[in-house]
Amino acid sequence: MRKDAADLLALAPDVVLAATAPIVVVLQRLSRTVPIAFVGVIEPVGAGVVSSLARPGGNATGFCMFEYGISAKWLELLREISPGLKRVAVLREPTVAGIGQLAAMQTAAPSLGVELQPLDVRDAGEIERALAEFARAPNGGLVMPLSTSAIAHRALIVALAAQQRLPAIYPNRLDVTSGGLISYGPDGLDQYRRVAGYVDRILKGEKPAHLPVQAPTKYELVINLKTAKALGLEVPATLLARADEVIE
Repeated sequence: MRKDAADLLALAPDVVLAATAPIVVVLQRLSRTVPIAFVGVIEPVGAGVVSSLARPGGNATGFCMFEYGISAKWLELLREISPGLKRVAVLREPTVAGIGQLAAMQTAAPSLGVELQPLDVRDAGEIERALAEFARAPNGGLVMPLSTSAIAHRALIVALAAQQRLPAIYPNRLDVTSGGLISYGPDGLDQYRRVAGYVDRILKGEKPAHLPVQAPTKYELVINLKTAKALGLEVPATLLARADEVIE
């Protein structure tokens, strides 16, 4: 990645569009002057790519992936689609973003009558063992928060949730089109449309340091009815009515 980034910067671009924090971090290590407009960064301040959301202060700005409050919404939606839920496993990474997402869920869990069980997993083997152990007890479900490892192991996690018969909620539409039960998260295409405006402003002379990092404004709810049927779940009509997309 570093060599590719160096080759790109050698072309002396007026602005670079970058997706995800690791790519932005590599670009900033190579240059603190080339303007960067980013999308899909989970925690820009925690990742060290900006000084603050309101005043980025460096050569990068853009659109962050989510606000922590979305984590409580995941729990709420999972409980709605699976009313018998009592226990919820949360796959997480011990990062600033992972801690923040879990904290939001912990705040919401008592009112929803569910017990959270954080699972700190780092690779495919740990994910498989942790979910198999969790699924031994009844009335369990799964939240897959936003993280780089969750994206890397998407297919495995979706397959294990089906195998262990765990109702699961995911952060991206792709998780549900790949066989997951339900997802709720930012509309990725909308972020790219909005960042085009920042690219235009930077090309016209504005500095990334003065353009605030923005949170998503458009979210999408996607439900896979085939997966729900396989899990023996009847999706409430009120939930179906709110869905942006229903996969049958």
